[in-house]
Amino acid sequence: MKKQVYIYKSFERFWHWTQAFLIFFLGFTGFEIHGSFTFFGYQNAVEYHNIAAYAFIILIAFAIFWHFSTGEWKQYVPTLTNIKAQINFYLIGIFRDAPHPTKKTVLSKLNPLQRLVYAGLKLLVIPVMVISGLLYMFYRYPQAGGVVGLDINSVEPIALFHTAGAFALVAFVIVHLYLITTGHKPTTNLKAMITGYEDLEEEESEKGSEIKEVAGAEAAADISETETPALPAKNLD
Repeated sequence: MKKQVYIYKSFERFWHWTQAFLIFFLGFTGFEIHGSFTFFGYQNAVEYHNIAAYAFIILIAFAIFWHFSTGEWKQYVPTLTNIKAQINFYLIGIFRDAPHPTKKTVLSKLNPLQRLVYAGLKLLVIPVMVISGLLYMFYRYPQAGGVVGLDINSVEPIALFHTAGAFALVAFVIVHLYLITTGHKPTTNLKAMITGYEDLEEEESEKGSEIKEVAGAEAAADISETETPALPAKNLD
């Protein structure tokens, strides 16, 4: 039996969609700067890319504060429990309409494979993109009437790290967009991230406790009926 649960809070949804927009925009302008195509024009693309980068850093700062102040950071702690079953589900089981090996709850929104991927994204890919991007932006900067450069022989390694991170994000987005469609219905996960509500399976433990409570109440009622002393007959004389 399923019940509707408020699983994604308002800031969580705001952060998700704002982050998605900024990642798409940074990727679009970034690949134009890289020379892949022309849309805004090189100078405009650089300016827009830098503005979006600052907005992304501000969003990251708010997201870090929110995660640690609410305890939501625990959602991303990696675990190897059921990891093999989860991989088998994505490779084979999902095409055979097999049941999901892990159950989503408010306290555990991510399956083991998602935890590993999101932890790597937040602790490795995003930091690499931010740090390499800032080094790109401030490799040469004006100071005291002149232009000063960082003590770096070449920006080529920075460019390679930044580009590699960009392709990693592109790969993540493609897989993420596909997995969005793997809910109970193709739009289930998308709708949940818009409204905050999702239909989740009731926990077996909750069902068991409810059954025990009902059974206990019925048993108590039966005992009270059998143990109720008979009222003494009135003397009619």
